[in-house]
Amino acid sequence: MQSITVTLSSHSVGYQGNETDHTALLAFKSQLLVPSTRVLSSWNDSIHHCSWEGVTCGRKHNRVTVLDLSSRGLSGTISPFIGNLSFLKIIKLYNNSLHGEIPKQLGHTFRLHELWLDNNIFVGEIPPNISNCVNLKTISLSYNKLEGKLPQELRALSNLNYLYVTQNNLRGPLFDIIQNLTSLVTIDAYFNSFTGTIPTSIVEMQNLIELGLSKNELSGTVPTSLFNLSSIQLLELVGNKLQGTLPVSIGFTVPRLKSLNLENNNFSGSIPLTILNLTALEYIGLGGNNFTGRAPYDFGNFNNLTFLSLRDNYLEGDINFITTLVNCTQFTYLQLGGNQFSGILPKSIANLSTSLYLLDIQNNPMISGKFPEGITNLKNLAALILDNCNLTGSLPGDIGKLHKLELLFLGGNRLEGSIPSSLGNLSYLTRLNLDANILDGSIPPHLGNCQSLLYLNLSHNELNGTLGDELFEGSATFIELDLSYNRLEGSLPLEMSKQHNLQLLGLTNNKFSGVIPDSLGDCSDLQYLYMDGNSFQGNIPSSLASLTSLQQIDFSRNNLSGPIPAFFSKFPILYYLNLSYNDFEGRVPTNSVFANVSAVFVAGNNRLCGGIKQLHLPKCIEKKSLGKKKRIMSHALKLIIPIVGALFGMVAIASGLYLACLKKKKSPLSSDSMMGTVTMKVSYDMLLKATAGFSSENLLGMGSFGSVFKGVLDGKTVAVKVLNLQRRCASKSFMAECNALRNVRHRNLISIITACSSIDFQRNDFRALVYEFMPNGSLDKWLHGGDRNMSLAQRVDVAIDVAHAISYLHHECETPIVHCDLKPSNILLDNHMVAHVGDFGLARFLTQPRHPNQSSTIGIKGTIGYAAPEYGLGSEPSTEGDVYSYGILLLELMTGKSPTDSMFKEGYNLHLHAEAALPDQVIQIADPSLEEDNLTEEDEDPRAIQDELQRRVECITTVISVGMSCSNHLPQQRMKIVDARSRLQSAKDNLLSTRNRRNLPARALMVTEA
Repeated sequence: MQSITVTLSSHSVGYQGNETDHTALLAFKSQLLVPSTRVLSSWNDSIHHCSWEGVTCGRKHNRVTVLDLSSRGLSGTISPFIGNLSFLKIIKLYNNSLHGEIPKQLGHTFRLHELWLDNNIFVGEIPPNISNCVNLKTISLSYNKLEGKLPQELRALSNLNYLYVTQNNLRGPLFDIIQNLTSLVTIDAYFNSFTGTIPTSIVEMQNLIELGLSKNELSGTVPTSLFNLSSIQLLELVGNKLQGTLPVSIGFTVPRLKSLNLENNNFSGSIPLTILNLTALEYIGLGGNNFTGRAPYDFGNFNNLTFLSLRDNYLEGDINFITTLVNCTQFTYLQLGGNQFSGILPKSIANLSTSLYLLDIQNNPMISGKFPEGITNLKNLAALILDNCNLTGSLPGDIGKLHKLELLFLGGNRLEGSIPSSLGNLSYLTRLNLDANILDGSIPPHLGNCQSLLYLNLSHNELNGTLGDELFEGSATFIELDLSYNRLEGSLPLEMSKQHNLQLLGLTNNKFSGVIPDSLGDCSDLQYLYMDGNSFQGNIPSSLASLTSLQQIDFSRNNLSGPIPAFFSKFPILYYLNLSYNDFEGRVPTNSVFANVSAVFVAGNNRLCGGIKQLHLPKCIEKKSLGKKKRIMSHALKLIIPIVGALFGMVAIASGLYLACLKKKKSPLSSDSMMGTVTMKVSYDMLLKATAGFSSENLLGMGSFGSVFKGVLDGKTVAVKVLNLQRRCASKSFMAECNALRNVRHRNLISIITACSSIDFQRNDFRALVYEFMPNGSLDKWLHGGDRNMSLAQRVDVAIDVAHAISYLHHECETPIVHCDLKPSNILLDNHMVAHVGDFGLARFLTQPRHPNQSSTIGIKGTIGYAAPEYGLGSEPSTEGDVYSYGILLLELMTGKSPTDSMFKEGYNLHLHAEAALPDQVIQIADPSLEEDNLTEEDEDPRAIQDELQRRVECITTVISVGMSCSNHLPQQRMKIVDARSRLQSAKDNLLSTRNRRNLPARALMVTEA
């Protein structure tokens, strides 16, 4: 992978044609990084340049007229010498990875008709002098990172037909520039920040067929003249701040319209009936506006209609018009929710197209009728949203046949009967809302088999029976579980503790009894806990002290007793605590949540005292003083206890010194034993001075549980990690890191020097860890910091270093350790660029072999994008989980793309991004900064340079292949870390040719020679 310096002249080549073109093409190639030797292989002096790949010359002057290198996997920049190709008519460089600014020299190609630069990584502004190309008919710059305003000079392009600038960072007024370009056929400018209004003069653009301006910042009233463009076929203005009405004549003035999408604006008025004349319509999006009146009734002539959204308006009329949509055989989306439709839901809804993906009729309370029979005919349905529609009847027993269903919202109706057990067959179901109906019977245990189920709301029904273990023993991992206002009884199952992702638990107004189980404290993510209106008894268990994320707690109207736990006052974000009508006793605290009378409720507990004045509780009575005899005994004890304690202390000190001397004789303290002993005692005051008061100038970074500062202790530069104890699990992270690092020692693991557990000057707890300082910072800053660059060889070295560290933790420690949070910010580089794995705050010891899919009660989170997918389903931490994170790290090293990059969404991720490029397109996804890893010797044999480039391509391909294998979705199919390390070492050996070894840094030579 290498750019190649060339001499910009033609020599020793016998060819007919223009020397300027030949030289310009060679200059253009010199700034490209080609993915393999096959691409542009014909660009050499043995072949006439008019026969080069992607080059076309005119017959008359034999000058270059077309340059088409689209979808070749090229990276690099565009040479300014492209401006010397003055006969160019067409430039096609789309679907590559070209970056840098668009050269202003393009303005010299004044014969240019088409410019296609879309789907690259160009930055900067659009060059104004592109307007010199007065013959331009097409400008395609979409899917880049261009910024700034459209140049005023573009007004001169009177022949322009097609303008594509979608998904850039362009801003400023749009129509001020283009309103006089009456030759425009297509304006494609989605996802920018264009401002201004749509002018009435737009009617002069009589050639306009497509106007796509969704997701901008346009405002004002849309002129009626827009709907007089008889040629228009696509009109999409979604997500702006536009207002206005649809003209009555719309059905006659835009007869060719195929897509009308005005969603999420402020349009008002009625929808004209003449819209039914536009039978070519495929897409109707009018949702999220203020339309009123009756909806159009008959869509039976819309044979090509696929999408109809009228949601969230003020429309009315008989819902029976759905029947007319049965003729739309390609129909996929129907959104009618949030209106005022009425009538009986027609049975014909089950006869809609089997392609239907989303059916939304929610929040139309004047609709009635039974739940539609035959709904299972809609086999591709992914979202069924019928809540708050006053439906009756029971749910069909075969509803589980809708195997692709992801959302099922049926709350706020009058559905009755039992919940079908077939719902347990819906493996893609993520949300199930059946609240506010009249459902009875028990909760089907099969719901626990819905492996994707995150949100379950069965509240406000008449469900009965006990809450069985089966609901929590399956693969469902609930985030919200609301069973309030039913008739459920019995004690809470212990298996509920496995729901460590649970954030809301609603059990209000049931008949639950027994004690609150200690295991509830394992649900460490709980934020909302509602257990009021039941028959729970006993004390509030101390295990709940770990639930520091709680914001609202309601234990009112139970039979709970004992003291109010003091740990409630330590919950940092708790703002609602209701303990009313129980049998609590003792003193009510006065700090934290207890200091706010509008946040704490304790009425109906007659044995409470103290608290703030606004609670109006009696004062607490102090215990009577001891009798004279007891006072005398206490004085005697006060004298005896210190004496006995001093004697024991002297014995302990003497014993300690004796043992220390023995230990010193047997094995002198070495650097390798520092992890198991405290080698340097430090206090809060020492660390405060070492870091200049934890100043921002010494701040190295911030993590999940604290901040890291640079400091100097005893003349040695160190890194001090100060724990933020207000963060949940920070203390647990501190202990995990101490336990993990005190017994391990490896050149690729960060070394801990000492730890500090003390109090600060405000008497607050203080925890800190002191590490050796890594002068080159984190890998994350090298990959994404912007001002640094790593060569390919350095990246492979880092990958091998991390593999060594993981292999040591998994296979060479006495008790295997799983890191659980491998990512670039936790990999630090010393002054020789040797990688050290750090931050063991989530590390876990594997005390016994575990299956990677075994359920866990530990809330392993890791980091989004790097955490193995099975962790999200509750699996135990495992070595396979670390391997997955390592695989993602390898892909990030080669592509320069973080797994949380904005390009990865809607199921598309870094793994799929790499998979699509293997085996022949890896250079297309490789980090563009790798091209700066240039060859430096000017006198090299070109054949040697090509061999060098080929070795680099092979190396990148190998690393990406290993990353793909390590990040396999299935744990059992991931590559073993020792095998990954071996393959990467082989790739590195192949990369390090004799030529490379002359230019390698000392560290690489040292490793190679070893």
